[in-house]
Amino acid sequence: MKLTLEIWRQAGPTTEGRFETVEVPDAVEQMSILELLDHVNNRLIEEGKEPYAFASDCREGICGTCGLMVNGRPHGADQNKPACQQRLMSYNDGDVLKIEPLRSAAYPIIKDMVVDRSALDRVMQQGGYVSINAGTAPDADTLHVNHDVAERALDHAACIGCGACVAACPNGAAHLFTGAKLVHLSLLPLGKEERARRARHMIDELETNFGPCSLYGECADVCPAGIPLTAVAAINKERARAAFSGKDN
Repeated sequence: MKLTLEIWRQAGPTTEGRFETVEVPDAVEQMSILELLDHVNNRLIEEGKEPYAFASDCREGICGTCGLMVNGRPHGADQNKPACQQRLMSYNDGDVLKIEPLRSAAYPIIKDMVVDRSALDRVMQQGGYVSINAGTAPDADTLHVNHDVAERALDHAACIGCGACVAACPNGAAHLFTGAKLVHLSLLPLGKEERARRARHMIDELETNFGPCSLYGECADVCPAGIPLTAVAAINKERARAAFSGKDN
């Protein structure tokens, strides 16, 4: 399988980047996007050249580290799959693949395809936690949670924080990410202690670093965890609840 790659090369955050063309005459359909980059890098290393920098960790679709863009789409052509699970069988012999970092004003480039996604971490720092009384662990049945509620909470907790939703949004919004966290923590008993405070602080941080929601739904289309678009509605719902509660919980 022959592919032509246009790969983003940028030495650092203050330098100008560019696309470099790389011909790959021996790609295999079963390769993932990351394995394709590994293949290219192995050849560069053998030739004494600098390999392309990109982020990865588990390569099992769990950690969300491998965010990048392929032909303008976060992660790749397949819907709801991270880059490490995107296979070349979705492309044809002779195709041109443009591989670049996740594009967003909130994601400054560190090097090549590695970006700084700490803006997402700052949203979580504002309220992505629960308050508990320290001491002996309570019995497992002390806090009752309805099965349907637990399943819904787990569906939203599945967000891996890859940041693809932000890159997919034309406004660079992180409402799907933040909404998923707010829904998850608002449904469980231990997350209710600081619910209003969490909503105010996380949404303030969201609006400081990211753009407004575009309402088009591109975010849900690329989300590897399949977070439903309804999570976006949690932003206004939790904001309104916090405003009318008049309390800090």
